[in-house]
Amino acid sequence: MGTTYHIKVSSELSSQETVVMEKAIDDVLLQVNESFSTYIETSEVSTFNQNKSHEEQVKSAEFIRVLEEALRISDATQGAYDITVGPLVNLWGFGPSFQADDVPTDAEIKQAKLAVGYKNIVVNNTRKAIKKLNPDIYIDFSSIAKGYGVDKVANFIESKGHANYMVEIGGEMRVKGNNPEGNKWRIAVENPDSVERSIHQVINVSDTAIATSGDYRNFFEKDGVKYSHTIDPTTGRPVQLSLASVTVLADSSMTADAWATAFMVLGSKKGYDLAIEANLAVLFLVKDGDSLKELKTPKFKTMIKELKS
Repeated sequence: MGTTYHIKVSSELSSQETVVMEKAIDDVLLQVNESFSTYIETSEVSTFNQNKSHEEQVKSAEFIRVLEEALRISDATQGAYDITVGPLVNLWGFGPSFQADDVPTDAEIKQAKLAVGYKNIVVNNTRKAIKKLNPDIYIDFSSIAKGYGVDKVANFIESKGHANYMVEIGGEMRVKGNNPEGNKWRIAVENPDSVERSIHQVINVSDTAIATSGDYRNFFEKDGVKYSHTIDPTTGRPVQLSLASVTVLADSSMTADAWATAFMVLGSKKGYDLAIEANLAVLFLVKDGDSLKELKTPKFKTMIKELKS
């Protein structure tokens, strides 16, 4: 996934048990990559992307599950979140080869947009198969696969009888029970600052998933303009908004991960309104001159209050 992971289990484990657990977790993550990584040419998503036919392609139940959640959020955001945005991500240099350093032409953006559109994917759940209506459709799971990986690892840890844990992959998290000190997990919400790392707020949480998305880590600058890695599928360009970061709490990290990306595209106004409509727990950090303004949905306030108690 091109990132790191950090896992804590609040149980007494021998050194041998730790080694066995670590190996098993690595195997779980390798399985996730074999389905969702665009870096692997033989992965389920890569073979789908390479196939230019309109014929159905049979995929694993897990692949279908993650795809359907992505399509659900695509519908809910009217395409602001789009699992097929890959051609635009690649065009701007934020894809597997990562060479973000130049601004595409209008013609190049227009051409890439022809291969974008989540409604060009048809899912047959009975046969666990999908097909393309547009042969150039390209799926990019980078906005949801890390979260799914967190869920897979968390579910594996629970299957081994551990009820207190924290799983973090590249900033996406899921926590359950208590930390080793017997308290709720203390999770830092980072300041959206590209220069130095600092903490905006610490939240005490348990039994929830957490995902944060922002424009302050993955970007490039050209002629004094900063271009974020978050691409708006409707314009074909990086988002240029006052929204600095979004933190989402949800039952699954997969869902939180996708929603965090969606809200970065929508911005604080449309995003906040939709978050309330969908009854989601979301913290928006909005740039206000040299300072930050917080927007917390009612459910976020309620969850944090309840989880602190």
